[in-house]
Amino acid sequence: MKHYSAKKLALAGMFCALAVVGSVFSFPVFGSKCAPVQHMVNILCAVLLGPYYGVGVAFVASLLRNLLGLGSLMAFPGSMFGALLCGLVFHKTKKLLPTLVGEVFGTSILGGLCAYPVAILLMGKSAGDIAFYAYIVPFLVSTAGGAVIAGVLLAALSRAGALRAMQASLS
Repeated sequence: MKHYSAKKLALAGMFCALAVVGSVFSFPVFGSKCAPVQHMVNILCAVLLGPYYGVGVAFVASLLRNLLGLGSLMAFPGSMFGALLCGLVFHKTKKLLPTLVGEVFGTSILGGLCAYPVAILLMGKSAGDIAFYAYIVPFLVSTAGGAVIAGVLLAALSRAGALRAMQASLS
């Protein structure tokens, strides 16, 4: 059995809560609710917790957002692919800019393409007719906003030396 750190689990829970509460600050673009806070959380999870915690946080936050009526089914592909890709990129490179690009690409392209079968299977054919074309752009808008917020926050933490200390305390 793997060793799970209590600090990491507590931080993952706080990130879930932040993503759910942050989804109140969403805005509609075409057929999607864009929630940039979720994408900021994905990047923070990638840098502080790793890719697997990031996917777990994205899944739980998406589930809670749907149960509370704060999100749509598109929250699942829209957050989980970005969380996985940016987490893997940070794990391999340890650099912020490629991590931000990984989140944007994973969410907008991979998540947008995977939204198509989700729309057909779970939301009906009429939603599926537009999903292939209509979800890449809204996902791009949402994830770009979240990546900018996370980039500014992480750059400030890095300049202050706090980011390395946070990472060291979670290792």
